[in-house]
Amino acid sequence: MRIAYLVFAYKNPRLLGRAVQRLSCDGAAFFIHIDAKASIEPFKALEAANVFFSPTRIPVYWGEFSGIRAIEVLMHEALVHSPGFDYFVLLSGSEYPLRSKEYIHQFFVENRGSEFITNVRMPNERAGKPLSRIDTRRIQSARPVLRLAVRALAKYGMARRDHRKYLGELKAYSGNTWWALSREACEYISGFARANPRVAKFFEDTFAPEEMYFHTIFGNSKFQAQARRNLVYEDWDGQKAHPKTIGREHLNLFRSRDKVTVEDMHGPGELLFARKLSDERLEVVDELDELIRAKEHAV
Repeated sequence: MRIAYLVFAYKNPRLLGRAVQRLSCDGAAFFIHIDAKASIEPFKALEAANVFFSPTRIPVYWGEFSGIRAIEVLMHEALVHSPGFDYFVLLSGSEYPLRSKEYIHQFFVENRGSEFITNVRMPNERAGKPLSRIDTRRIQSARPVLRLAVRALAKYGMARRDHRKYLGELKAYSGNTWWALSREACEYISGFARANPRVAKFFEDTFAPEEMYFHTIFGNSKFQAQARRNLVYEDWDGQKAHPKTIGREHLNLFRSRDKVTVEDMHGPGELLFARKLSDERLEVVDELDELIRAKEHAV
């Protein structure tokens, strides 16, 4: 079992360094894209034989298609790497594992064939995925004048479009940004994207395409039948733009359970990573390390 961690980050070099150290093992590698707007210098301390910084750096803007481009760069670099990887795990650099590298490695061995991506057919109001998410135009920052004009039109419901006219037979899907997909699924997504540039062109003018672009390609493939919920714990209780920062209440929850699991409309599943953390609260990471050690010694 070989695992490629795809990380597109712009801050938290110390947290990311701790995560890389915690997850490093034979067969694990880290492909890291650092936002072109950020300095790469603080991240150079992560350099190691299994850490690969992308030479292609894209300025990434929140909720825009630039994030997709950064992920595609990482996916391509990991796909062409030799020897090949079995699973590709997408992270942002604000996560930390909840179990040891050995446990995570064995988890993927035992669940080989599953695709870990939270994905629902749109519209799905219960999951907070109305069609307006895909049918409302939102122009990227690179076109500021048009962006302002479309924003003004959106206030009067005049920035709508019908995705079916652009995507043809593709059904719209949406879900959580973070996923862990098999090599075969990533090869399919990459190949589809290259062969169908019109799909990317459509999603360039949507808000938060990282929650829809890969999901729509994946959802219309044979791999959707093997989909299970993703592996990242996030606390969105009462939140809109960003999940809560991991703190005391979350640590108590993680300690109270041998396996951190959840069961909701997306089905049951175990969670292997927690988000979000930062360099400003590394004492939380210290406690997570203690928690991991205690769980492994209890086995």
